[in-house]
Amino acid sequence: MAALMMLPCQMKAQEMIGKNNIKLQSNRLTPEALWAMGRISTVAASPDGSKVAYQVGYYSVKQNKSRQVICVMDCNSNGSNKKQLSTSQKSETDPAWLDTETIAYISDGEIWSVKANGTERKQLSQTGGEVEGFLFSPDRTKVIILKSIPFHEVIKKNPDDLPKATGRRVTEVMFRHWDHYVESIQHPFVATVTDGFTIGSGMEDILEGEPYECPMEPFGGIEQLAWSPDSKTIAYTCRKKTGMEYSISTDSDIYLYDINTKKTRNICKPADYKAPEVDPTRTLAIQAVNAPENLKNNVGYDQNPQFSPDGKYIAWLSMERDGYEADLNRLCIYDMATGEKSYVDWKSDIDAFCWAPSQGLETKEKTSKNGKKITTSAPRLYFLSVWEGCCNMYTVLNNGKVGRITEGWNDWTSLQMANKGNIILGTCQSLSHPTDIYMVQPSVKYIYRTDLDNGQEFNANAEIWQMTTENDHILSQLQFGKMEQYWVPTSDGKKELVWVMLPSNYEEGKKYPTLLFCEGGPQSPVSQFWSYRWNFQIMAANGYVVIAPNRHGLPGFGQEWKEQISGDWTGQCMQDYLAAIDFAADNLPYVDRDRMGAVGASFGGFSVYFLAGIHEKRFKCFIAHDGAFNLASMYLETEENWFSNWEYDEAYWHRPQMPRAKKTYHDSPHKMVEKWDTPILCIHGEKDYRINYTQGMQAFNAARMKGIPAEFLVFPDENHWVLKPQNGILWQRTFFEWLDRWLKN
Repeated sequence: MAALMMLPCQMKAQEMIGKNNIKLQSNRLTPEALWAMGRISTVAASPDGSKVAYQVGYYSVKQNKSRQVICVMDCNSNGSNKKQLSTSQKSETDPAWLDTETIAYISDGEIWSVKANGTERKQLSQTGGEVEGFLFSPDRTKVIILKSIPFHEVIKKNPDDLPKATGRRVTEVMFRHWDHYVESIQHPFVATVTDGFTIGSGMEDILEGEPYECPMEPFGGIEQLAWSPDSKTIAYTCRKKTGMEYSISTDSDIYLYDINTKKTRNICKPADYKAPEVDPTRTLAIQAVNAPENLKNNVGYDQNPQFSPDGKYIAWLSMERDGYEADLNRLCIYDMATGEKSYVDWKSDIDAFCWAPSQGLETKEKTSKNGKKITTSAPRLYFLSVWEGCCNMYTVLNNGKVGRITEGWNDWTSLQMANKGNIILGTCQSLSHPTDIYMVQPSVKYIYRTDLDNGQEFNANAEIWQMTTENDHILSQLQFGKMEQYWVPTSDGKKELVWVMLPSNYEEGKKYPTLLFCEGGPQSPVSQFWSYRWNFQIMAANGYVVIAPNRHGLPGFGQEWKEQISGDWTGQCMQDYLAAIDFAADNLPYVDRDRMGAVGASFGGFSVYFLAGIHEKRFKCFIAHDGAFNLASMYLETEENWFSNWEYDEAYWHRPQMPRAKKTYHDSPHKMVEKWDTPILCIHGEKDYRINYTQGMQAFNAARMKGIPAEFLVFPDENHWVLKPQNGILWQRTFFEWLDRWLKN
């Protein structure tokens, strides 16, 4: 990828939080350097493909807050004429083009617009600061506005005469989600737009009277809604359940709302569909809702609809089974005329997608190797998918074949068409490089290959240009560690891909302290991600070798590999961890087997707690962040009960228990404490309602009561992640102080 220097966005006032052109004191990556980096997020191409607007987040450790700004550049191979449009101290987010020269965005809870040259800034909405997301119709006569409404289905509203009462009267499960109590939900409202810009004060709630959220918690956004090309229909994602039903099910659907008739229909299920009764204390895998004859009704996650450019189809991401968040994420294509659904035949999860241009490329007849006449035509869809530790860009042809557009050790994180031609705009990162924006032009050569009929994935050629170099002013001052890749034999006769990061000051012949990185999820990939907390390069900068295995349970190696972990949290995946660290100790000359530690978060934190009881002196210290420690208590503490049901099989009080449930509860880390003998640092956020902070507190107390050196870093104001700058710095400093204490001294 050709990298061209980016001109820094110009700040209007020095006191604002903005791009930090710091001079580093050394070539080591530090927590402060990480937090000085700009973080690119939303990217939007103008309708004519001539310009790109994008959002960058900057952080101030001193002020302990962030500021989001909007920049614009030309859509060409070097992203020329970069300009920062944001001039106030307030954050500006979610850039979207209204026409070829006008950008809409959110600031202070309202929709604003500004010309691409920075002039004519004006407020478009008047909602009292309630806008949380927006999407203009293609003809710009309507706009969807996301805002929250009061919700008292599971937490009763307190009496009006007790305004200072802080108690919450809870009447049903699912009363809190991720990091907040559920006392409001988002709904999509439709407002009229005059002259293409001015938003009327009247709004229509398209879920009026319905006690369901749209978009879905906890991570859904405006991508869960879409306008039809003729601006007459809205497709939206919704899980129309509350309370207990909501907490045990992942069944969301795609609905079509007609702007004129105000009628809604579900295109995932027949109109007379009635969900089977279920037992909320057992996995849905064995219940009637997931019976083969019911799976045709799209009973799993269905979300993120997109209309084709001609409006003849809708595509969306679809999981087949109810109650399983890590089912194969397929791409469903719905024919608007016939109601027929088809699915892209692909071997791994599809993470994001976009439609190709409607006019496409030339159609051509070609003779294959066996003499068969085949007709090749333009690709219909592009998508992102992880395979063997890397997330790359793929295409689906009209004949159903899948081809890879990009390759290499990287993670593509978003994609969209840049214009009406054949240019893709994407964001990409790696374990050694934060997110930047790229232009991708697939070559037409791949369409005329003669092996299209062999049923195999084929490689597509592409030209790629790097358009931004947001953090090169920092990266150019740093020395990074070298990354290696190994395929390590596992105890079940297979092989796991293991990433290895060498210290940035690596010298041949020396041995270094080594960390085993345990991934979360449990079904999240160890791919080429760039993290501002679990960053392999900052571990390398502190003189550590990092061993990062793609153990059983991770996507990108086939569905069988990924699904193996359900019901077996303490079996094969733990043996995979030990296989990886033993391979490193036995075969990599720079690994010091007498100075090894294990670290991880979420399921990785659970892994650390379990390894502490079975590692047989391999490790000298542990760090567990937001990990599950007591699975019986977690079963009733976590908010999304479908997760524990699927992973454990059933509630812990059932007698007799199914074999996998019996094994899961028997092997819970809290029952292994008698074998603990190694120093451990436990980290947790008190607002983590996915894995409650009491799990980390229990682990810390257990270690100390056994006389084992331990510390507990608890954040009262953080959730499953650490998001505030000063907390982030404290996290990193504590992390390395603990490791250095036990692995370097």
